[in-house]
Amino acid sequence: METLEKMKLGSSEKAEMASLYEQTFQNFEEGSVIEGTVILVKKDKVIVDIGYKSEGIIPAEEFDPQELSTLTPGTRLPVYIEEREDSEGNLILSKEKADKMKVWEELERNFKDEKIVEGRVLSRIKGGMMVDIGVKAFLPGSQIDLHPVRDPEQLIGKSFPMKIIKINHRRGNVVVSRRLLLEESRDQRRQRTLSNLTEGQIVNGTVKNITEYGAFVDLGGIDGLLHITDMSWGRIGHPSEMFMVGDRVEVMVLRYDRDSGRVSLGLKQKGSDPWTGIAAKHPVNSRITGRVVSLTDYGAFIELEPGVEGLVHVSEMSWTKHVKHPSEIFKKGQQVEAIVLKKTARKISLGMKQVAPNPWDLIETKYPLGTKIEGKIKSLTDFGAFVGLDEGIDGLIHISDMSWTKHVKHPSEIFKKGQSSRSIRRRNGCHWDTSS
Repeated sequence: METLEKMKLGSSEKAEMASLYEQTFQNFEEGSVIEGTVILVKKDKVIVDIGYKSEGIIPAEEFDPQELSTLTPGTRLPVYIEEREDSEGNLILSKEKADKMKVWEELERNFKDEKIVEGRVLSRIKGGMMVDIGVKAFLPGSQIDLHPVRDPEQLIGKSFPMKIIKINHRRGNVVVSRRLLLEESRDQRRQRTLSNLTEGQIVNGTVKNITEYGAFVDLGGIDGLLHITDMSWGRIGHPSEMFMVGDRVEVMVLRYDRDSGRVSLGLKQKGSDPWTGIAAKHPVNSRITGRVVSLTDYGAFIELEPGVEGLVHVSEMSWTKHVKHPSEIFKKGQQVEAIVLKKTARKISLGMKQVAPNPWDLIETKYPLGTKIEGKIKSLTDFGAFVGLDEGIDGLIHISDMSWTKHVKHPSEIFKKGQSSRSIRRRNGCHWDTSS
């Protein structure tokens, strides 16, 4: 009877021991990560104890050579269970996969907590860039920067803070964004800038974009427009004459609409208006010396001083010559003399021909009626011949004044262009008689 009880007890103990034995290995599932202790380091493998019935083996190539050289028995490290028993009954472990599992767990926590990760750009691929954040991740082209990047290749090898916007461990997919952080930073700077912005304030900014009508200046998260008319008191053909993208500028806040967030900027307003006191400085009929700054179909603009220009109309350029375009007389940058003819609030009309006497006013004195002159035939018309007198002044020999006896049907019967002719002045200096 006693023997039978002992046998029953033995069976119960065996069952309990078997249960405890199974519980010992319940955490040793393939695909799980646990911590182990290095027992032995060999040339081709590292033996690790994880508390299993047999020691585990990690191939030496999974360790960095430097790391392997410093590895000693007793070192604790996380390991991944590949196989509990291979064909030879060995427990196969992996350090690489344990490290990757640890990285994935950390990335998933960062994604959940919206934390920032550091990403190094590896290469350019279709649709974006491949980056390293501990594992390879995809950075879409639209998420690289706030604006399209013209040359993504220049980013390769550089590191940037990023945010994980999508993660799938099972598929091994991670998508990151740099733009999100830039937008957050811009919005923060924008709020700080807006809260401190006031009209009349002098602020510093960076030229962000240039158009035909002005330049957009980044003031710190918010863009302000520096219109071409507010760049200089003088004439500007295009904003690119003054600025390049990336230039640092100091400007004045002219207007600020808090509702729309629009900011108008000025550069010329930092200095005094050069038109102030210009009437006293350059009165009507005074002579000025200036530089030709612009030519148009209707005239030439002359800079009297920085920010102050006057217009010489084509009709005021010559007493005798019909000027079709100012370029016939002027060149941009040329220094010229002119007379102030008229002034309004911010406009000055200048005359170039008034610098010298009107040659027509000298005709009466120089060529009184009855004076015999000799000049070349400049041109022939149906009604007469034009004879050159002085520079730019021609006299007309009417067809009726060419002969006392002959009925002249056309001036070409008597004259040829370029021929020298002797004439007598008559009729207010406009008509001429040939001398026989």
